[in-house]
Amino acid sequence: MNETGLSVVMMDTDLHIRRVVRPTERIVTGRVVRLLEGYPREVPVRQPVLVAVLIAAGVMGLLMLLVRSLLSSGGGAARRSFKELKKGPEFLVTPLRLRDGADRLLEVELHGHLPQSALHPADHVQLTLRPQRDPELPPRIERIVNLTTGQLLTPRTATVWSHLGPPLLLQAMLGALLLAGIAAWTALG
Repeated sequence: MNETGLSVVMMDTDLHIRRVVRPTERIVTGRVVRLLEGYPREVPVRQPVLVAVLIAAGVMGLLMLLVRSLLSSGGGAARRSFKELKKGPEFLVTPLRLRDGADRLLEVELHGHLPQSALHPADHVQLTLRPQRDPELPPRIERIVNLTTGQLLTPRTATVWSHLGPPLLLQAMLGALLLAGIAAWTALG
């Protein structure tokens, strides 16, 4: 009884709330509980890599500009600025929660896109995981075997090389070969 004369019933406040844990195993099997809202994350572009690619591409670009001026053909592709290239590509990160055989609630990250029908809550999946560089982040999914549908899924993300693009990388490789050829010629001569 409290001071107003009413009896107070004490409730059991020891609810069984399960904590979300991050798995340490390489391969985890369980049921999908929930796909959380995705958000973008940027792939950092290291400045030395970018500078090396741009210098090599610039050498080839100067040679191509000289050839174009001699042949007097106009045109030329639009170039992205250093700032745009340094920003890096973004990829989608989707946190995924699943319950394993030991009834633990696990959190992992799915990087990239999958078909919308690929994963649903209650699907039985086997995940191949890789730890991320940042130990504060949950492991990321490398491969998914959806045991419910029989699908093998591999999420793909943007890379620094896909961000720079084949034309710039080809131009950089040709520029690097040209510089190596000039260096070899001057060393021999």
